[in-house]
Amino acid sequence: MPERGLVVIPTYNEVSNLPPLVEQVLAQDSRLEILVVDDHSPDGTGQQAEALAQKEPRLHVLHRGAKLGLGTAYITGFKWALERGFDYVFEMDADFSHDPVHLKEFLKAIAGADLVLGSRYLGGRVTVVNWPMGRLVLSYCANIYARWITGLRIWDLTGGFKCFRRRVLEAIDLSQVRSNGYAFQIEMSVRAWRKGFTLKEIPIVFVDRTEGQSKMNRSIVREAVWMVPRLRLMTWFGRI
Repeated sequence: MPERGLVVIPTYNEVSNLPPLVEQVLAQDSRLEILVVDDHSPDGTGQQAEALAQKEPRLHVLHRGAKLGLGTAYITGFKWALERGFDYVFEMDADFSHDPVHLKEFLKAIAGADLVLGSRYLGGRVTVVNWPMGRLVLSYCANIYARWITGLRIWDLTGGFKCFRRRVLEAIDLSQVRSNGYAFQIEMSVRAWRKGFTLKEIPIVFVDRTEGQSKMNRSIVREAVWMVPRLRLMTWFGRI
């Protein structure tokens, strides 16, 4: 049987983005399926996902009762994927900031790696479109900070477009992952690295959303600031 990949897409109020996103993701490769993890979106995203799934057997939907956060949505999706025997598991945003066209490049790159990360800053080159300068500077400096503290020499540690081999997710104790915002991306990469897996970056073009609202807020930034040194301490004490 051919290897299968699952694209996990957390959603909260993404009703306008979901139909074209599902179509474009599934068009990239016949081995790909989608799992939408919806956090009880008030705009009806979950119901729309169910309607789409009635017509598309490669689309699956999980509903959660409240807005519980990005990290826990991905953990839920990872466990669902492992239980159903998927070989590759992707993280992907629902707002088209992650272009589905890149999925083909991930599938090529994962042949020589255990975790592939889509990078907005590979080699110091910025490939971000339409972000305000303040947010771009914050993101770029956050990655310098994360590299310095954790020791993981990855250009884009905070990016959320990734592909895991199932053996990486099987090796990580998902119940011990503590981050829930964008620090989740740093924590998962650091945990994979400390387990001895091979990480690889590929360049992506990141385009700021044109529909809906950003989920970034101050609490997410605060979590990332304190979580990075905590990861370093956990490494020192053999907790990762």
